[in-house]
Amino acid sequence: MLPQENLLRDEGSPYLRQHGDNPVYWRPWSPAALAEAARLDRPILLSVGYAACHWCHVMAHESFENAEVAEVMNRLFVNIKVDREERPDIDQIYMAALASMGEQGGWPLTMFLTPDAKPFWGGTYFPREARYGRPGFIQVLNAVDAAWRGKRASILQSAGELAQHVGKRLGGTSAPGQITTETARTLASGIHDMIDRNLGGLRGAPKFPNAPFMQTLWLSWLRTGNEQHRDAVTESMAHLLKGGIYDHVGGGLARYSTDAQWLVPHFEKMLYDNGQLIRQANWAYATTGNELFRVRIEDTIGWLLREMRLPEGTFASTLDADSEGEEGLFYTWTDKRIAEVLGNDSPMFFKYFTITKPDAWEGDPIIHQDAAQSAQSVEDRTLVSSLTSRLLDARQKRVRPGRDDKALTDWNGLAIVALAEAGRSLGRDDWVAAAAGAFTAILASATPEGRLPHSSLGQKRLYPALSSDYAAMINAAIALFEVKRDARYLEHAAHLLKTLETWHADADRTGHYLTASDSADVPMRIRGDIDEAIPSATSQVIEAVIRLANITGDIALQQRAWTIAEHAAGRIQSQQYGQAGIVNACVLALEPSKLIVVEDPAQPMLVSVANRNPDPRRVDIFVSLGEDTTRAKLPGDILPDTKKAGAYLCTGLICLPVISDPAKLEEALRRR
Repeated sequence: MLPQENLLRDEGSPYLRQHGDNPVYWRPWSPAALAEAARLDRPILLSVGYAACHWCHVMAHESFENAEVAEVMNRLFVNIKVDREERPDIDQIYMAALASMGEQGGWPLTMFLTPDAKPFWGGTYFPREARYGRPGFIQVLNAVDAAWRGKRASILQSAGELAQHVGKRLGGTSAPGQITTETARTLASGIHDMIDRNLGGLRGAPKFPNAPFMQTLWLSWLRTGNEQHRDAVTESMAHLLKGGIYDHVGGGLARYSTDAQWLVPHFEKMLYDNGQLIRQANWAYATTGNELFRVRIEDTIGWLLREMRLPEGTFASTLDADSEGEEGLFYTWTDKRIAEVLGNDSPMFFKYFTITKPDAWEGDPIIHQDAAQSAQSVEDRTLVSSLTSRLLDARQKRVRPGRDDKALTDWNGLAIVALAEAGRSLGRDDWVAAAAGAFTAILASATPEGRLPHSSLGQKRLYPALSSDYAAMINAAIALFEVKRDARYLEHAAHLLKTLETWHADADRTGHYLTASDSADVPMRIRGDIDEAIPSATSQVIEAVIRLANITGDIALQQRAWTIAEHAAGRIQSQQYGQAGIVNACVLALEPSKLIVVEDPAQPMLVSVANRNPDPRRVDIFVSLGEDTTRAKLPGDILPDTKKAGAYLCTGLICLPVISDPAKLEEALRRR
């Protein structure tokens, strides 16, 4: 029997611990909490949020810290608090339920469940007192209780039907679908039609980076040579990288802008956004040569290593939007404060930057650039860096936003890939070393049987991992193998895939579930097909299996990848915009590309060409002259000649004649 007190104080999630002193009798999501609801025959009040969520903090201060509200919650409900980053499986189930009710999703997610965890009503943020057109929270609590007592039979029936609907939508199976380039072409065309031609990104507000959509357009450009799709990505990126959504003083991207101009951000910073930004900016720089992308890569990685790296070598999840109770206070500046720091150099600062305070923004002005300032600041990088570094030093003395120090395995996997690829392209061994250190730290957190945690905070670890964790780490292992040439990374990838198959594969071996088969506290097992700010778990699995099959030349694994991709394609036939990640991954299955370079490591002319021409469809293997090539198989199990330098470029089963001229290799890699 659980004690009548708040049980969050010792949890491994900083977000849950933030609520550890609430007068609410919070429980973490667990079999014990679900059993308590069943024993008491009492509905569950489920509150889902995350540490950097502004409105989660607002609702906590208004309601969960209030004794009157807590009394009602404790009397009427079993109250369960979930960190959506720690338990995306739980979050996705109930967010889908809310959407099926016709409600707009978001966080904090506030859901009311039957004692057996079936959803029957919900919403997002509720104020303590009625306002914003929303009822007051106590009013909501009492109304839900009255409905539960007065209409219980109909609530149970509708909750059962809703749970069945959500289970079918998120966890169902389907016949194999067709994987075609036409599907990818249609999706890319549809996304391109939604692009804001003047400001980049998708039209309207708020504006999110939307990395899966940008990757759809980028793959379209690589596959078809459609320059409009390439330009949509590079121009969108240039707009957001000069906007207020980018931190011009300290580096790094905020989660989204609240307006259509990329000006006023929601100031929280997420590891996944910045990992994806680094990777896609690396592609953009390689293609365009625009130095803006290189500068932003350097500054964003500088922020990542300075402010997000944990003692173990992994990376923290998020930085809060708020400090001292005010959103954006840490990041914003007035003329006066800039002058205090820069003195006589402050006019020089305003040559390169503008500060703006829109009417709808309550905080201090936000730093951003126009196009001319952006271009000039890149040209005068040394001078601009001397100015921003002085502001950064002054800013470091402010009260910092809270940092969520839990290391999420899948988000770290995204960051490792980004660091390894950017380090390889730009010749930064220190970035590659940071990627390798994070990878080693995550493997060290595995159980003796090799099972990863989803989340780690010091010695507190949340097992078992999700399918996205294994997929992201397989992709990370391959990225590290490409740059470090150490075959042990492929061995790690193979072991991670074996663990994924053991615990996450479905009965028919046509795909995977997000949660492991021994996860005892999930109300239903879901696939993980839906993209959020990052590609879905399913898409990451497809990419991981395809890339591992391609780099090893394993025919059986190639067939396995095709089976997973076909069935995922079948499940998403009518809803591809929410599953762009799966379409993108299926493109990799259709057109896997492989480059094997044989060369003297002391004179890496061909390798240098490969490094500066990244392509997400391609895997690269570098072999020294005279080295054993057992791990470097061409299609048909043919081994390259290691007696002389040469590059072997293959797409699918077709390989070009061996290339020995670096200029010709450059031409081949850039040919569309």
